[in-house]
Amino acid sequence: MARSPHVVHISWGRTDVEGLGSGKDFILYPGGGREWDWSENGTRHEPGIQPADVQEILDVGVTAVVLSRGMELRLRTMPETLELLRDHNVEVHVEETKAAVLLYNRLAETAAVGALLHSTC
Repeated sequence: MARSPHVVHISWGRTDVEGLGSGKDFILYPGGGREWDWSENGTRHEPGIQPADVQEILDVGVTAVVLSRGMELRLRTMPETLELLRDHNVEVHVEETKAAVLLYNRLAETAAVGALLHSTC
């Protein structure tokens, strides 16, 4: 399986990803990723990350997922999203964004990891 791209920099409102360039929020997975457009699924801080937001990551067969909560921990994750990931035997980590990036980059060295990264609040 292809390696997940590394996040080379994250700061308020900006994420730089190896091979993908810069953007605000990202969905990352083995072999690639893209900017995360919250309007696709109507995602908001509350109720948070929805099952539809992680489906793309599940479709590539990840074994671990890192979900960021934002720099100020305002982004929530719906319980149904966590249940969906666990039903697929995916290891789930929910962290503040900078901690999420550190963990994701470390996991990307050895695991089929995906991430949803939110670079602001």
